[in-house]
Amino acid sequence: MPLELGRLHPDPTPKQRELVLRARALGQEKFAHRAEKYDREGSFPFENYDDLRAEGFLGLTIPESYGGLGADFETYCMVSAELGRWCGTTALTFNMHAATLLWSNQMADDMPMTDEKRKTHEKRRAMLYEKVIRDGSIFAQPFSEPNTAAAAGKSPFGTTAKRTDGGWIVNGVKHFASLSGAANYYGLLCTEDQGPDVEQSPKDTMYLAVPADSDGVTISGEWDVLGMRGTVSKTITFKDVFVPEDFMVLPTGLYYHGARYWPHMFTTLCPTYLGLSQAAFDFTMNYLTGNIEGGPPKGGEARLSPAKQMSIAEMRVKLEQSKALFYRVIKEARYKPEKADRLRAYCSQITVMEGANDICRLAIRTCGGRTIFKKYPLERYYRDSRCGSLMLPWTPEICMERLGRESVQDPGEVEPLD
Repeated sequence: MPLELGRLHPDPTPKQRELVLRARALGQEKFAHRAEKYDREGSFPFENYDDLRAEGFLGLTIPESYGGLGADFETYCMVSAELGRWCGTTALTFNMHAATLLWSNQMADDMPMTDEKRKTHEKRRAMLYEKVIRDGSIFAQPFSEPNTAAAAGKSPFGTTAKRTDGGWIVNGVKHFASLSGAANYYGLLCTEDQGPDVEQSPKDTMYLAVPADSDGVTISGEWDVLGMRGTVSKTITFKDVFVPEDFMVLPTGLYYHGARYWPHMFTTLCPTYLGLSQAAFDFTMNYLTGNIEGGPPKGGEARLSPAKQMSIAEMRVKLEQSKALFYRVIKEARYKPEKADRLRAYCSQITVMEGANDICRLAIRTCGGRTIFKKYPLERYYRDSRCGSLMLPWTPEICMERLGRESVQDPGEVEPLD
């Protein structure tokens, strides 16, 4: 267990500091001790969610006026990074829950809606928030489908919702569905099916809260993977599933609008990997200075090796680059950001996601062969961090492609947003 911690969060407000310290207490005292078990078994961290529920953290991103803790986008990212420092699986799955609720308030409040649509959305989100605050419900975000462009708002989803009396009939398949079997509601992205004569469009994207115990919802497949094993991201099939009219996280089309005009919504996966980066660095420093049981002796020669000092320097450079860029980006998150802000968000996504595994690689090389044993967390950090490059909808490859294309485009060449 690391004894001394690096500074992960720059200049938090009093509220941010309080929430981060509460997350740190959960992580240090409980989550870190269980992480190896969830990884080894590939089991979901139910105990951690019991602790999050008891601490009131399931309502972290629900406004205080509804009984939540009222964390905004920036504050959530800071808390998420702290959770990632102690258990990557918990932080990554908790993002699916917290981001769902955050999008329905801060992001939705920034978007244009008619008065009637806003009034309806207000009623619906109040009902969903109550399920979290009163019942302790957990929300998932099964987005992934074979067509990877859909989640980013570039094409319609294969999963569809067709209007029926009192609600919707949903059909489709989602894979890599984190929290499968653990969530109470699946925050489902799908496309409205308006009949054979109407061409489907990403502008008709819907975001429904599908009760996990609904008839027609089935979970299948194995989940025995390299890293982030406790996310339990199996395949979920929706076959003629009825979803009540009011079980909508966002009004039809608002997710599409958000994907185009509130692009920072997709950066909420980054904090988990920033936390893993910090954890790997903290471990390395404590291991080499004799503060980890079974490591080199305190005050020993390992810390004096020029080669190890060079590796530590390289790790610190990469970590500081990731933190500096990410914390600037989350302060710039807003509706209709400037082009430079959007491009910087791509840069941050690439830097954090790729940097995390590079930092873990350096940590293993620096600490040496003993740390590949599973009694140490470093090999788990390495495997978990490698999975960051696979996280849709903003994989490093997608961000690189967008960054290059949008950097050289003239204003007239940019794809219209409406």
